[in-house]
Amino acid sequence: MAPPDSSELSGLLDDIEAAAKLPAKRRKTPIKPTVERATTLLYERGALPDELSRLVDLVTIRSQLDQASLGSIIRNLYPLAKVPDDVVLRVVGALGHGHLKPSLAIQGLLLRWLVMVYHLLENTSILSQTYGVLFNLLDTAAIRPQLCHLLALITRRKHVRPFRIQEILGLSRQTGSDPALTGLLRVFKNYYPEIIVGQVTRGRAAAFKHPDLQWRERLEEIRNQHVEHQDDGIRNGFAVNHVLARQMRGSKLGGLPVVHTLHAQENSVTLEEIDSAETLAKNLEKIELPTQLVAILADPLLQKLLLLRPDAEAFERIENWLRACIDDVAGGDAEPSSLLDLVEILHEFVLSTKILPRILLFFFEALLRIWDGREKRDAIVETLSFVPLLDYGHLRTQLFQPLENSLLDNTPESQLVLLKFYTLLLRRWIILVRASPKANPAARDSIHDLISHVNNLALTLTQTSPKASTYLSILDFYQSCASLFSHRQILEHVEITIPPALLVYILQFSNSQAVLSRLCSTLAVYKRAWEAVMLPPAKRQLTRREREQINTFNGFLMDLCNCLWRERAFSTTDLNAQGCRIPPPLVPSLSGYVRAIDADLHLTALFGLSHSPVVCLQSISYVRELEDNDDEVATRHAGPVTQMSLAQLTTRGGLRLTWQEYRLGVLQHLEKQGFPGVPELMYNTMKNLMKGK
Repeated sequence: MAPPDSSELSGLLDDIEAAAKLPAKRRKTPIKPTVERATTLLYERGALPDELSRLVDLVTIRSQLDQASLGSIIRNLYPLAKVPDDVVLRVVGALGHGHLKPSLAIQGLLLRWLVMVYHLLENTSILSQTYGVLFNLLDTAAIRPQLCHLLALITRRKHVRPFRIQEILGLSRQTGSDPALTGLLRVFKNYYPEIIVGQVTRGRAAAFKHPDLQWRERLEEIRNQHVEHQDDGIRNGFAVNHVLARQMRGSKLGGLPVVHTLHAQENSVTLEEIDSAETLAKNLEKIELPTQLVAILADPLLQKLLLLRPDAEAFERIENWLRACIDDVAGGDAEPSSLLDLVEILHEFVLSTKILPRILLFFFEALLRIWDGREKRDAIVETLSFVPLLDYGHLRTQLFQPLENSLLDNTPESQLVLLKFYTLLLRRWIILVRASPKANPAARDSIHDLISHVNNLALTLTQTSPKASTYLSILDFYQSCASLFSHRQILEHVEITIPPALLVYILQFSNSQAVLSRLCSTLAVYKRAWEAVMLPPAKRQLTRREREQINTFNGFLMDLCNCLWRERAFSTTDLNAQGCRIPPPLVPSLSGYVRAIDADLHLTALFGLSHSPVVCLQSISYVRELEDNDDEVATRHAGPVTQMSLAQLTTRGGLRLTWQEYRLGVLQHLEKQGFPGVPELMYNTMKNLMKGK
């Protein structure tokens, strides 16, 4: 449905307002077709606030319009927004006797309309302020049934006074126990049963049911369609989600209760009355919890209420409902697929609250036993990423292993989904560790065990899907690890766990500049974390597991610097250098192969800034920029750049550039091009660059 177009209805209202000032005989054209078109539009898409105000003026101010037209307008008065106070006051002001008042039939329809839109009033207390005016109209028989219904809705203890009781009793005797008056008297008796006694309230009484349920359903349909085109309204999370209630009706999720408050007290406020953040804050302590608290799974407003005002008994009732669902499946009273039907609702609940309660862990343990690994996969994976930071061994047995068994199907796609899950999980755990004022006892071992497990998964992915997109997904995980270790307060109680050596070298020699840059950036953060733990003022000693890793990590740094900066690829003569784990007998063979291709090439320089397959384009681009900006250059460098070629270039009228200036310039160029990883690692590792930086 398209959003309401107010131009057509506005033009029709202009015609109707003009006709309302003229007697029917003086009009050039009949007005009934215009009224019919206007009411049709109102039925199809409702009335915006300005339109509602104009329509109320039409039906409350005495005019030349016929009763049928006025009645048709009132019966199709579907407000799209909250009904403001001034509209309510104009309707109340139109009630009663007088030459300028609408007819009693129209007044009855207006009162009936107030009853039907009572839940949409911007300020329900406005009718309470007019209680005396409304009560004094009870002697008007033509509008008494609708008036009693409205008074029954707004009556509170403060309105029940002895003189009003006597007035109703007197009217009841005069009218022969009018059912509407008897019904209102019963409302009064609820507040003062010790005063109102006898046979007077035992007669036939009005039930005060909704005057027109079909009208109410149509109103909800129109408002829900309107909300789909708005950014505010009930989708702002500060109103009860009636849309979801309608969507679930008749579906497999029909058993999930919606927000509905029974037995509310006089001084309490129901959740259904809240419509904004302001009213929620104002009435936070007075809000009555709804009857079925499990509606929290689907209603954002109830979620906010229980987060701001926690209630242990409320959460226990929610757990009991979910446990009953699981027991029904286990006992054969419900189909296993019914658990899957709840996944979308639980997914929205967890995303809204950022909490996965322990009862939901129990729920997903049961669900994973029957899950095929495909249906609603994204929702399940994202929901489980909010698993709290608990003992890893328990989580591995109860959740992670069943998840992997269902998810993995011997394809790289399923492995990538699993990697994404562990990446999201680690990010949630980082948030929990940073937010907690106290150290979590499970953090140290659980985070280490999680990273160690993903190490194996990452190595598997480099074999099953050796491409840049896979490597970048792997680096997503390790960059999250690095961000965890970059916080000194976390390092006080969390161990550093590095990626496996084989994985680092596979990523180093990938054909993607983005992969190399992000790898270097990640290792630079790791290096700063090691320094925070090892150098003063470190607040703890290295653990045994950390001491076993430190030499391996230093080997990563030395090998990368040897390849990229020092042009000593695969060297093992330096302290901690591991030669990129290339078998020593293989190095002479590779070197001979390179010399056979080009006698001027050396294996040790092939992975430097000038010759590296992933960096060489940026290196020569930097030189080209310098040449383009120098008008005195007579000879351009053919590339690739070496220390010797720069010296020769100067004598032939080319750039005057030293080897050190060239390498520093390439690092700056890489930063400008959006690849800061290599410069960051070099500046954090090479001592001579540290001083220059």
